[in-house]
Amino acid sequence: MDRVTTVGKKPRAVSHLSHLKGPLLIFFVALYFFFLAGRIEEFPMPGQLGPAFWPKTILILLMISCGIKAVELLFARSKESETGEGESLPAVHYPKLLAMIALVIAVVAAMEAIGFLLANLLFLILFLRVAGVRKKPLLFLTSGLGTILLLYLFVKVVYLPLPKGYWFFDDVTIFLYRILHLI
Repeated sequence: MDRVTTVGKKPRAVSHLSHLKGPLLIFFVALYFFFLAGRIEEFPMPGQLGPAFWPKTILILLMISCGIKAVELLFARSKESETGEGESLPAVHYPKLLAMIALVIAVVAAMEAIGFLLANLLFLILFLRVAGVRKKPLLFLTSGLGTILLLYLFVKVVYLPLPKGYWFFDDVTIFLYRILHLI
């Protein structure tokens, strides 16, 4: 081979692994924080999780996600090299993106006033609608079950007190908590 054809080209293995920089970096940062979380002093009350449980759990899930993403990138690169064509990214739809950002800001602002339960339910319905979910049964089922799952996770597993809202929203939240056997 002459020098002209090899200048500027990376070896195949190095260019193949360059797509894994992001997931690998996040994986090793999460691994570092996992070992730091191991230094948290634990004196859990009987029947409750210790203070290091949730940080370690989230970091383990983050590391698993990075591994899944790395495998996904490897398979995508192998498919791309077999077909010879790269996958182009879809165009960004800025009005939808801005609407989704506005919904996230609005749910944070409304959560204290109307409570987590109603704010999250409305947020999920509107967010999924903006994202493109059109079938109403799927929209309401996903939003309702997602809200109930988050309520059980935060109230029963994590013991996190969630905002119940003001005025009659407090009464509605307490009523729904009782129906769901959260209190």
